[in-house]
Amino acid sequence: MATTTGPGRQRTPGKHRRPGRACRAGARIAGVAGLATASVAGSLAAPAAAAPATPAVAAEEASGRPDTGLTQAAAVSDSLAGRIADQARTQRSAAEAAAEEAARKAAARAEREREEGERRRAARAAERAALHRYVAPVAGSHVSTAYGAGGAMWSSGSHTGVDFHAASGTTVRSVAAGEVVEAGWSGAYGYNVVVRHADGTYTQYGHLSSVTVASGARVGAGDRVGLSGSTGNSSGPHLHFEVRTGPDYGSDIAPLPYLREHGVDV
Repeated sequence: MATTTGPGRQRTPGKHRRPGRACRAGARIAGVAGLATASVAGSLAAPAAAAPATPAVAAEEASGRPDTGLTQAAAVSDSLAGRIADQARTQRSAAEAAAEEAARKAAARAEREREEGERRRAARAAERAALHRYVAPVAGSHVSTAYGAGGAMWSSGSHTGVDFHAASGTTVRSVAAGEVVEAGWSGAYGYNVVVRHADGTYTQYGHLSSVTVASGARVGAGDRVGLSGSTGNSSGPHLHFEVRTGPDYGSDIAPLPYLREHGVDV
């Protein structure tokens, strides 16, 4: 049912009726008051409900700067760079130590090789010197019968060597290095020794009272080959010394020039 409120207007009664101006103003005032009350209540409740601050937040509050995550990333980056630098220094130190040790070993090896080379050269020089060293067959002696002397005592009619004065038992020495090719009894020569030398010549030591080397032995200059005596066809103790171009009787050459050519003062 329509109600007339003024000239030409009608108002429909019931729930769809629009609130009056006074009512609308009262509602707005109530809404504002409610929001203010809720804001105050939230502010009062916030300290009790707030969670503990995180390290990042604490750092931010202490520094007064907002934490964007870059601070933590920079710290991690600096720590990683420090570890990498430490590892690099450790590796560099190890490499330097290894290089120094390798250099030390190389120097020691070179020194050993140098010393070994010097020993080998010295040994070869000594060997060459020994091959070219000559001595008198009897030390401090003299010739009692010359080479080529004639007489009925020698089957060839002449002396095929030289006789060195030597009392029985005097040491008889090889005049040079060589190999013993004969050692023992040899008829008219009695006990004798024959030595072959590096230059292809042979030397013989006769009328010995004893032989002190065996056939096949190696001897050096000055090594004892026997003791002087008067065995075989001999008129008294002495050393019969021959130089030969071969091992057998009849290939003799003059002994004194041979010795002197090799530096022996006889």
